[in-house]
Amino acid sequence: MNKVTILITTGFMLVSGCSSVPTKDISVEVQADPKANFSGYKTYTWLGSAAIINDPYGQWEIPEFDADAEIKYLIDRELRKRGMSQSSPLINPDMIVAFAAGIDMDALELKVDPDSKIDMLVSVPQGGLLVILVDGQSGFVIWAGVATAEIQESPSAKTVKARLDYAVTGLFRKLPK
Repeated sequence: MNKVTILITTGFMLVSGCSSVPTKDISVEVQADPKANFSGYKTYTWLGSAAIINDPYGQWEIPEFDADAEIKYLIDRELRKRGMSQSSPLINPDMIVAFAAGIDMDALELKVDPDSKIDMLVSVPQGGLLVILVDGQSGFVIWAGVATAEIQESPSAKTVKARLDYAVTGLFRKLPK
């Protein structure tokens, strides 16, 4: 093993070991229009956002944290990394961006009890984030990405922020060049 390999492996282990935010449950899936020329998109504007939250007991929502603003910030960041810039909706942008987030703290799922080996209905709070990119000229969806995860109850703002960052970054890694 050469010194470069050892250095890279050690660095990866340090970065992985420092991460105290759970992300194993976060999955991302994307679909892209194979005919879309993603390198041709230089400007975008926002269509809007939507939030659907089923959290009757206030287990997930954090009063000092604006999830919509954070998601918008993260998507803006990822689009800027690709050389895109936000434009006014009146200037015919190349692309239109929209997202929707959903939380269901009362979601149920069948899981096998390890002791009895019997299927049991258990509470597994779920969340999802949908990001859609629309061609500004045709109005057709050219890319859609979905991130889903189990939701932790009463997370800190730092944890929610890190998990959203992980999800949005994962989605945009799969955006064609």
